[in-house]
Amino acid sequence: MKKYLLTPGPTPVPNSVRLAEAQEIIHHRTPEFSKLFMEASEGMKHIFQTKEDVYIFPSVGSGAMQSAVVNLLSRDDTALVLETGKFGERWRDILGKYGVKAEVIAYDWGKAARVEDVEKKLKAHPEIKAVFTQLTETSTGIVNDLAALGALIKDTDAVLVVDAVSGLAGQEFRMDEWNVDVTVAGSQKGLMLPPGLAFISASRKAWKLVENSTLPKFYFDLKSYKKNFEKKTQPFTSAVSLIAALNEAINLIKKEGLENVFKRCARLASATRSGVGALGLKMFAETPCDVVTSVRVPEGVDGAALVKRMRDEYGVGIAGGQADYKGKIFRIAHMGYMYDFDIIIAISALEMMLNEMGHKVELGRGVAAVEKELLRK
Repeated sequence: MKKYLLTPGPTPVPNSVRLAEAQEIIHHRTPEFSKLFMEASEGMKHIFQTKEDVYIFPSVGSGAMQSAVVNLLSRDDTALVLETGKFGERWRDILGKYGVKAEVIAYDWGKAARVEDVEKKLKAHPEIKAVFTQLTETSTGIVNDLAALGALIKDTDAVLVVDAVSGLAGQEFRMDEWNVDVTVAGSQKGLMLPPGLAFISASRKAWKLVENSTLPKFYFDLKSYKKNFEKKTQPFTSAVSLIAALNEAINLIKKEGLENVFKRCARLASATRSGVGALGLKMFAETPCDVVTSVRVPEGVDGAALVKRMRDEYGVGIAGGQADYKGKIFRIAHMGYMYDFDIIIAISALEMMLNEMGHKVELGRGVAAVEKELLRK
């Protein structure tokens, strides 16, 4: 069975990226690797849209999230979490592990953070040192208005910390222009790599907090990474092959053009929503992002079985809901190495599976809607 991967991470990996990872291994303490490493770091500055250095961890995105917490804060500091889904909850959980007081604005899943709520909270709690949020929330498919949040927070003593794991290189993001102080990301989504690399970049405003942080840290110590970065290396063993693959992925993104990547993902998102809408299905996210579409499972259909059967019987991988929304929503990704016919295949498989499961839809109706949207260009 041929398989099609439309999950919001891991995402498909282009052949040239896979082949780059398969190159002969080199030692991580050599001039050859230093050149490779610095090329990757410089390339990531373009993807982040920042002038700041981007540090690379052999880790997954959650490692970079932990690094952001332990490098910025001290025990009994206060932080604000904008909780818009599962990964907003992760910020709160990490803060709790380190004894940081968390003020939380919790939104119903499917809703985005509101700037006015943040403004009120910051005025009520001037001791807040950092605001933690997401660019896109993978679990719900929403996008937050980071430009507006950054404009608000830049004139306060707090820093804006953004989990861009699912949104980077898919959803429009401009770290410096939007006044984002700390950005964290991972390799297995819009960057078109296997899991295994995490990234973090910090503004000068954020580095002032780093200098005063007293939380325990070792592997994810940004000061150590900065010191080694000046020597064009990393403090620990580097993920040599993944960094070689990263350079190829960055080259592919640059060849297409980052702005064109944003446009492609937005176009695929629009086509996906046209397809599911034509089948009479309802969107879940009120402010949908461009990297994943979340859809309510129709009444009478087992959502978990829908996802499993599409994967096992048709070879089409999509994602189900998480936590309280398991079985209630499903998610179709359109980021990274995904193009027009990936969406056509996904909607075709969805039509067929819904009919097999007793929820009758007109075959071809969703596919036709996708095709019409894609032809609009």
